[in-house]
Amino acid sequence: MFDPEQTRAARQDMVAGQLVPRGIRDPRVLRAMAAIPRERFVPDALAADAYRDGPLPLGCGQTISQPYMVAVMAEELQLTGTETVLEVGAGSGYGAAILSCLARRVIAVERIPELLDQAIGRWNALGLDNITGILGDGTLGAPEYAPFDGISVTAAAPGVPRSLFEQLRVATGRMTIPVGERFLQHLCLVRRKADGAMAMETRFGCVFVPLVGREGWAEPPAASGW
Repeated sequence: MFDPEQTRAARQDMVAGQLVPRGIRDPRVLRAMAAIPRERFVPDALAADAYRDGPLPLGCGQTISQPYMVAVMAEELQLTGTETVLEVGAGSGYGAAILSCLARRVIAVERIPELLDQAIGRWNALGLDNITGILGDGTLGAPEYAPFDGISVTAAAPGVPRSLFEQLRVATGRMTIPVGERFLQHLCLVRRKADGAMAMETRFGCVFVPLVGREGWAEPPAASGW
């Protein structure tokens, strides 16, 4: 099911034109982005735009992230294939599909039942049997599967949720997360050091849909912090 011939050229062009020129270098990430058919993860009406250099709407107020953003967040986790990874905000399922090529196991949490059902159907159709989809509040993580070697948060948080940080593996755990105001954030890399303390590095400005939950944004918008 991987690498369908009909869109092979579009995927290769995406990698060569959008990812490599912007500094994506991890060959495993580039291979995953070139292999997973992104058109399977967007609404049928938008299939022709699947490899466009930008996000696309999914419905339910959510989006599928720009290909470059998916790639850079995956690369920052520095996965080798042995890890257990948490994705917060499964959405279309595309990000988890990419991570499934890079890690041993992926746990993907989604709060909207309709989106989770669609994502699970897409993973099953592609034979991606190392992804487990969970319905719930992603800001609380998935403690029953922790610790995680990597966490990818695909929605914008007012701060780093304590529950997610505490589910990172001590000394080696890495998290990519957009942090900031409701309509403007910075992509951050969060590491859990050997002493359990947090180290955070800011990468670049970005705009994501809000991370809604007990340790994220509330509805109506009101941030929680720690």
